[in-house]
Amino acid sequence: MSPVVVLVGPPGSGKSTIAALLSKRLGVAHRDTDVDIEATAGKPISDIFVDEGEPLFRSLERAAIVAALQDAGAVLSLGGGAILDPDTRADLAGHTVVFLDVSLGEATKRVGLSVARPLLLGNVRTQLRNLMEARRPLYGEVAKLTVLTDSKTPTQIADEIQEHLG
Repeated sequence: MSPVVVLVGPPGSGKSTIAALLSKRLGVAHRDTDVDIEATAGKPISDIFVDEGEPLFRSLERAAIVAALQDAGAVLSLGGGAILDPDTRADLAGHTVVFLDVSLGEATKRVGLSVARPLLLGNVRTQLRNLMEARRPLYGEVAKLTVLTDSKTPTQIADEIQEHLG
């Protein structure tokens, strides 16, 4: 068994919100690998980046993803950069993966000037644009369905995903 659905996408695409809504509707657990990483490390992701650096964070992320992909029947949301790891992309091949896409303008509004997102420090819009441009092909590579979240409510997005799930 494997997760019911795995949500991927850039910061601000709505992964955590939509995963929580879908899990409630489907009556299954919601698992967020960012939450798993923070629980394992005993501190927020932003502190992991500052204290130990991105390489340690990525290794914790990889371990969290491997464990979460074994969680049968859950709705799983991955951190925005999870798809950077080729092994993770390979592991996702056998799963129902939904890419929650979002425009730069909408993502910037949703993310704001969040210091909790270490890769967006500095000029948030520029950093976000660079991340989105680099990662968009990778999201598309792993996705079985792409849902543009701009101008849609969480309910509408969840409806679209549920329709795809059957």
